[in-house]
Amino acid sequence: MWFGWSSEQERFSATFELTSIDGIHLDAAVHHTPVDPARGVVLLVHGITVDMDEGGGMFVRLADRLVASGFNVVRFSFRGHGASGGTPEGMTIAGECLDLQAAMAAVDERFPGQQLSIVAASFGAVSVALSLSWLDGLHRLVLWNPVLDLSLTFLTPELAWGRENFGPDQQKVLQDSGFLLVDAPVSYDIASEFARSRPDTALHTVVGSDHRFDSREREDEAIEVTVEWLSEGSSVMSKQREANRTKNRGLRREQQDQEVCSPRVRG
Repeated sequence: MWFGWSSEQERFSATFELTSIDGIHLDAAVHHTPVDPARGVVLLVHGITVDMDEGGGMFVRLADRLVASGFNVVRFSFRGHGASGGTPEGMTIAGECLDLQAAMAAVDERFPGQQLSIVAASFGAVSVALSLSWLDGLHRLVLWNPVLDLSLTFLTPELAWGRENFGPDQQKVLQDSGFLLVDAPVSYDIASEFARSRPDTALHTVVGSDHRFDSREREDEAIEVTVEWLSEGSSVMSKQREANRTKNRGLRREQQDQEVCSPRVRG
């Protein structure tokens, strides 16, 4: 637990521990805004092979900017990442969906009634997308370099990186060891097509950047655009939306021993 300062205001942050319903302990952090009333709460969902800080501490800086803009923030590390329990080899999509459920329960408990938004980076978009059916009350969703098609990213990859990393030699490694260590670039075309097909969706291109954003300037651009877009849509959650969230939380508790999501790969 520690105190720090942003450029505009004092903020209080604390680390805490989550436990998924299958018993995995997850490292997490909460950032409280001094703005009253808060504009909402934002859950940050990181990508593969990094942790709740996201590569280069991008999520820490994003949290600082969101807090300064009046949002509360929750971050967490998926199983097998950062200081969370589990191993990289044991990380599965279904397991990450369970971790996301635990993080959502913490958000509901700590910030009841507050308007919810999610920022997901890279592979973090997979568990979020597969869980949208039960993410009731989700107001806005931001995806950074998202994995949106598992087949074209991993199984029949369209990018040269994917063909290199999932060719015959890598398939043998997978067969022998049971896992591969990867960090997957994603297709801009898939993300662009997805954005065009969805109503009320905006696509922002960080020109010249790569998958992880390759400069502090481009990281700052992504952070600034994200905070501005979330701020534009913030408001106090309606009583009806909160009633729906309360109802669905009860349903989730009754079904928590069931599978959270069933990953499907589009052929």
